[in-house]
Amino acid sequence: MSLTFHWFLPTYGDSRYLVGGGHGVATTTAGGARPATLGYLGQIARSAEQLGFAGALTPTGAWCEDAWLSTAMLTEVTERLKFLVAFRPGLLSPTLGAQMAATFQRHSRGRLLLNVVTGGESAEQRAYGDFLDKAARYARCDEFLHVVRSLWRGERVDFTGEHLRVEGAELTRTPNPVPTVYFGGSSAEAGRVAARHSDVYLTWGEPPAQAAEKISWIRGLAAEQGRSPRFGIRLHVISRDSSEQAWAEAQRLLDALDPATISRVQDGLGRSESEGQRRMRELHGGSTADLEIYPNLWAGVGLVRGGAGTALVGSHAEVAERIEEYHALGIDEFVLSGHPHLEEAYWFGEGVLPILERKGLWRHPAAEVDDSAVSIPFAGAGAVPTPSS
Repeated sequence: MSLTFHWFLPTYGDSRYLVGGGHGVATTTAGGARPATLGYLGQIARSAEQLGFAGALTPTGAWCEDAWLSTAMLTEVTERLKFLVAFRPGLLSPTLGAQMAATFQRHSRGRLLLNVVTGGESAEQRAYGDFLDKAARYARCDEFLHVVRSLWRGERVDFTGEHLRVEGAELTRTPNPVPTVYFGGSSAEAGRVAARHSDVYLTWGEPPAQAAEKISWIRGLAAEQGRSPRFGIRLHVISRDSSEQAWAEAQRLLDALDPATISRVQDGLGRSESEGQRRMRELHGGSTADLEIYPNLWAGVGLVRGGAGTALVGSHAEVAERIEEYHALGIDEFVLSGHPHLEEAYWFGEGVLPILERKGLWRHPAAEVDDSAVSIPFAGAGAVPTPSS
């Protein structure tokens, strides 16, 4: 099976330094941001499409622009790129969510993927009018996805659950294709929902042994439901012509961090209800020492950013080797990002993807339609465009 790579759209802004955000961390905590204009996001999306990324993840929350609206606009400046839209099921009705997905599929010609985010921070959920606790949010998410999937199958739905109720719900037009559902979470509640509903289970970038434990856990739970989800991983990346250049870049990002900022962010993340966030914090312990927690796996991003906090760092060949190692565990999809997102897409797309292509592990998505499509030679830093907004 060919590996699938997705990039990331920083709808909170971008920078040549680490940008904080997520899980209660204020945006731009760690540096000045490039504004997240449609022009700049469009540059990233078009570049990702040209380089061979299959899709682009867009985050959700108070710290960024709305994912549905932003990606809907970006479908007009791209042709093939899919959009992995993160959304919180407790903030809209399941019938409306199913209808929105169906509409997006029609107008984008089937380019919607859905990343279900149950919500790990009660304080932020309350700001949106959601006052359930974490366990209840997962129970409601289970009901939500049950209704949505029933509607996507063309069924007329009458449902009464503990948290949701619909009567006579149906769609006049079902989505074609049905959007792939991505789902992550490290808690027991998350595992049960993922086993029942996820097409792709996403984990944040933990070392291979820990990632393997998660995969085995979800596989076992899904097997009890008669299901076999695929697996993906969310990572940042710093890939260069040589290992020395890559680690020098990681050090540059680290040197720009203010110790007071790190302390303040870690205090905030320590109050997170997310089990995944707790696991991310344990990888570095809030310290700038010993951040290479596994060969070519760097935990420095998580010092100032909530959510995914690790990066693959190394030469193009080394990064490709780590990707192969994760793939051997059963991971087929990689959701990547870098700082800045425009330039790093080129470093990875022109440096790492050709190596994986030569090994028969990846094909440019355009080649699925036209076998005469592009094989991208590495052009070095000279191919990186100058960003504009």
